[in-house]
Amino acid sequence: MKIPESGSRRRAVQLAAALALAASCSAQNLTPNLDEVLKQGEQVFAQSCATGYCHGIRGGPSTAPRLVGRGFDQAYINNVVTRGVPDTGMSSFATKLSRPDLVAVVAYVATLNGIANPNVAAGGTAATVSSGLTLSSEAARGAQLFKDAVRGFGRCSTCHEVGGFGISVAAPIAKVPVSAAALKALATPNVRSGTIDGESMPVLVLSEGRLGTVLYDLTSAPPVQRNAEPGSVRFTDGSNWRHSSAIGAYTDSDLAAILTYLRAAIKP
Repeated sequence: MKIPESGSRRRAVQLAAALALAASCSAQNLTPNLDEVLKQGEQVFAQSCATGYCHGIRGGPSTAPRLVGRGFDQAYINNVVTRGVPDTGMSSFATKLSRPDLVAVVAYVATLNGIANPNVAAGGTAATVSSGLTLSSEAARGAQLFKDAVRGFGRCSTCHEVGGFGISVAAPIAKVPVSAAALKALATPNVRSGTIDGESMPVLVLSEGRLGTVLYDLTSAPPVQRNAEPGSVRFTDGSNWRHSSAIGAYTDSDLAAILTYLRAAIKP
């Protein structure tokens, strides 16, 4: 036979069930539905980013550079959206968007760059990703110089991405030069001379195929990405472009500090 529960025991069981249900709901709320977040991010992007004077629809090119298919990682996208890019029209959205909208738009732009499952956990994308590095005072100075806004587009992060900050125009840094002199004299075998419509320029080629050629024009900083019709670009090996021309805003002491930072941040 079934023994009737006392009133106090029954209330305890009901309370335990309610707490379990609340815990389950809380756990679900901490991990939002990805499809819903991305849909929200697309709407935020359309309203705040894809305007006539900024980026194109779905991250395409417009007055501002295209965002789709650039190979940006989520940490870098988050840094740009939350901090902005000094001396450009890209301002910080950290105080312009709500926390959910900020997380959503970062996740959406991440999908435009091939990230199928961006992190959308509460605070997962809006917080700055920490490298966990313990830097010496010289390395910390180098880190600041690497991203120094005072130098405008003459800073290292205009073309290099390290620790989630910067623009990955060049390939990831695999080997850190031994000195400032070596950095200035750095060989750039991937830079070629390209001629488009009779105009010659130093270029860094991203892709070549039957649909066309995508390249960076290195004539000025920041490098300009150009899309050329198939067969419309004539290449010759070598170029008069030198790495030293891109880092002229730094002193040898500055460059030595930057190298110290890179040795700490980039593991062989």
